[in-house]
Amino acid sequence: MTEITIRNATFDDIETVKDLIEKSVHGLQAGEYSKSQRDAALGTVFGIDTNLFKDQTYFIIEVGGKTAGCGGWSYRKAMFGADTLTNAEPEKLDPTIDAARIRAFFIHPDFARRGLGALILEHCENAARNSGFKKCALGATLTGVPFYEKYGYKEIEKLETPLPNGETLGIVMMEKMI
Repeated sequence: MTEITIRNATFDDIETVKDLIEKSVHGLQAGEYSKSQRDAALGTVFGIDTNLFKDQTYFIIEVGGKTAGCGGWSYRKAMFGADTLTNAEPEKLDPTIDAARIRAFFIHPDFARRGLGALILEHCENAARNSGFKKCALGATLTGVPFYEKYGYKEIEKLETPLPNGETLGIVMMEKMI
């Protein structure tokens, strides 16, 4: 059996994560979003939020030493997006009343549908629970909605997020008690 590990992402991983995000977006989201939507979302809606790295709430999952996916959670208010969309230091959430944010899940197409996203999700939910949160919220891509529903997330609302090219990207806000 191939060894699977989950570890904290570091700033040294940023280029690897950027490459993984691009491959994931173009390889797994083509059925839901046009190429122009995917291209415009890269680096804005889909991209690196360095707060997750700094806060040590972003993780890399490796299979046999290869980067297979990434994802994280946050105790800050930003729901999704790269540094270009989030504030430099988004306000912190109150775990007694707010939902922790599940953020930036991407799986390399070569490793899709092998349960790796579920492993990262469980890791993030456990970390949020250990930090005092009672629920998690996220902004799911249309591609990701069935995955999150499978793990108990419920739709709150649908958004059309503006993209730099004038198009929009459908995002579904979801929530779950943990």
